Amino acid sequence: MIDFRLDEEYEALRKTVEEFAHEEVAPVIGGFYQREEFPYALVAKMGRMGLFGLPFSEEYGGGGGDYLALCLALEELARVDSSVAIALSAGVSLGAMPIYRFGTREQKERWLPSLCAGEALAAFGLTEPDGGTDAGATRTRAKVDGDHWVIDGSKSFITNSGTDITRLVTVTAVTGTKEGGRKEISAIIVPSGTPGFTVAPKYSKVGWCASDTHELAFADCRVPVENLVGERGRGYAQFLSILDESRLALSAVSVGLAQGCVDECVRYVREREAFGRKIGEYQAIQFKIADMEARTHTARLAYYQAASKLLRGEPFKKEASIAKLVASNAAMDNSREATQIFGGYGFMNDFPVGRFYRDAKILEIGEGTSEVQRMLIARHLGLS
Repeated sequence: MIDFRLDEEYEALRKTVEEFAHEEVAPVIGGFYQREEFPYALVAKMGRMGLFGLPFSEEYGGGGGDYLALCLALEELARVDSSVAIALSAGVSLGAMPIYRFGTREQKERWLPSLCAGEALAAFGLTEPDGGTDAGATRTRAKVDGDHWVIDGSKSFITNSGTDITRLVTVTAVTGTKEGGRKEISAIIVPSGTPGFTVAPKYSKVGWCASDTHELAFADCRVPVENLVGERGRGYAQFLSILDESRLALSAVSVGLAQGCVDECVRYVREREAFGRKIGEYQAIQFKIADMEARTHTARLAYYQAASKLLRGEPFKKEASIAKLVASNAAMDNSREATQIFGGYGFMNDFPVGRFYRDAKILEIGEGTSEVQRMLIARHLGLS
């Protein structure tokens, strides 16, 4: 028998994060968003709640949970605000997870306790200005010089890379050439403040305005050879597996945004009057919101199913791509409909749906565009 109910532990976590999002995040996040300011106090509270350590073992300061627990927390945060959700998502699934999955024991002991506590953040340096989704087009290079790696190149659109509590970026770099002329790509930890590592001023973004995003530059940047993460030449494969997991995280963020649109619309249409009636009494509005709820429900089931395969140790790449595609579509469609329902108020940043509309588009781009997800799904169907 298939049962989609959350067990008591998952439900308790979900409820706790829901309360935090509504009581702590919702009252203040609009100001952070308009100021384009990173919400350090909220991140610190999330750290004390154990959210940054959810999927990591207790040995390294984590909560001993799993990836579904992380996704449930992300969904509840994104129902209120995506900037806070993405700070958690990138900090865990992209920042700390490469070290947890592939790092040495020494690397884990050095970095993970503070990352799990939310006292520090890590970033994932994959995307490059000319490469975009094509990670195989990596131009950043690293060569061994004595007992150091020397790194030269640049990365773009890197989340959590320039905060006051960012402690490291794990970057992919070409470290040689394989048989047949293919690039050998490895992953290397670069601590913040390393000479030759420059963080550019933050981007001016359409959405996620309270999150931290920068371009990074490396010029004769030297780090110890022991900062290699995993095997030399396996960096590309490692990061692809990290992306598979992080697509689940972004799916949860998308579902949260989609559900937040439903929540806001249900409240609004019960109060707003037009032509002598509450607008929620008009069937045209009811149908819009019903479709929004159906999209959200379907997307949630998609990421639940993908997460269940991950937790069972089964292949889940196709399911992760399906969840990411369906959920990001739902977020974009719901935010557009919510803005329409709110009318002129939906175009104002004072209302959550205005922020939701601005935040939704990047969900169809990050962690592989919707076109890339379709390509991966087709490949799993045997279409090349």
